[in-house]
Amino acid sequence: MSADGGAVAGPDGLLRCPWGLSAEDYVAYHDEEWGRPVHGDDALFERLSLEAFQSGLSWLTILRRREGFRAAFAGFAIAAVAEFGPEDEQRLLADTGIIRNRLKVQATIANAKTLAGWAPGELDGLIWSYAPDPAGRPAPRTLADVPAVTPESTALAKELKRRGVRFVGPTTAYALMQACGLVDDHLADCHAR
Repeated sequence: MSADGGAVAGPDGLLRCPWGLSAEDYVAYHDEEWGRPVHGDDALFERLSLEAFQSGLSWLTILRRREGFRAAFAGFAIAAVAEFGPEDEQRLLADTGIIRNRLKVQATIANAKTLAGWAPGELDGLIWSYAPDPAGRPAPRTLADVPAVTPESTALAKELKRRGVRFVGPTTAYALMQACGLVDDHLADCHAR
């Protein structure tokens, strides 16, 4: 990591956010996914669910198990997960390919049941309605310039909770906003910006 927390050169010579070089698994995720716009209710349900599972853990732990999560949760198809019952919950709690946290498993299933009652595109529209104006956000120069919570993430979390979505707080909502491209928190000198 650079002494000031700014972008650092990887083995390929490209400047990246320091976290993007902290583990081999992060390089492709940093370069090709993080901060890129994600749309679609199922795709956003997946990201929302994975961010909830990440709460209290390293994102690397989730990233390394993402395919296991996708297999266990029917590709995060809202309609399919909404049909999960008690036997599915027990199956998930025994699945070593995911994080077996009862509250997070229950929240994911409950969230699918809630979202299944929403109109097509409603989750996408709601989440993206909280994207701040990029013109009002200067590119962060160092990691210290990247917030963990913003007024927008606080409002998004509050609205999701009001509508019955569980296990989402302002920090989880902001991580979702970063991962799904609602904000671009790649550092100013990062090649992926």
